[in-house]
Amino acid sequence: MNNQLDCRGLACPLPVIETKKALAGLNGEALTVLVDNQVAKENVVKFATAQQCGVSVEGQDGDFSIRITKSGIPAAVITPVGTAASSVSGVWLITQDSLGHGNKELGSVLMKSFFYTLTERELPSKVLFINSGVLLTLQDSPVLAHIETLAGRGVEVLSCGTCLDYYGVKERLAVGGITNMYTIVEALATGRAVTL
Repeated sequence: MNNQLDCRGLACPLPVIETKKALAGLNGEALTVLVDNQVAKENVVKFATAQQCGVSVEGQDGDFSIRITKSGIPAAVITPVGTAASSVSGVWLITQDSLGHGNKELGSVLMKSFFYTLTERELPSKVLFINSGVLLTLQDSPVLAHIETLAGRGVEVLSCGTCLDYYGVKERLAVGGITNMYTIVEALATGRAVTL
């Protein structure tokens, strides 16, 4: 049986996320993913190859059909989206309200994409916010819905109290709790932390 997934018009990282979801529901079947740009094609092919799937690509001029064959893959290789946080023990430290250095507007777009993607994978145990990163946990945050999704799935969301005070925004905290540097250092000392 061949299943088809139309990812044309979807922005990065949605083609990969949708492919991951579709593959998780298949057992020994093929999946055809339609994409409309070179970057999406490369990302889906890289993902499928990393999952030990067979991959073939047809198309040109920006329209591609990617056939992914999942036969013989153990179920553990493709982790279902949104796995409970209790099964993962990673910690993310968010140090600013935009992702990367350079254009602030682009950094905001990237941060929104990052948090959406984080909700679509194995969940960390904690997400800690310091410095301007605490601004992402406020009522008017462009990523608030994604952070609330993480919290609703059991991820512990904590913002630095000193940072909230510095920016004068403690009363606008909309998700998670308030913490201190001792708790942050203890969480980071586990050795399973990623800093953004």
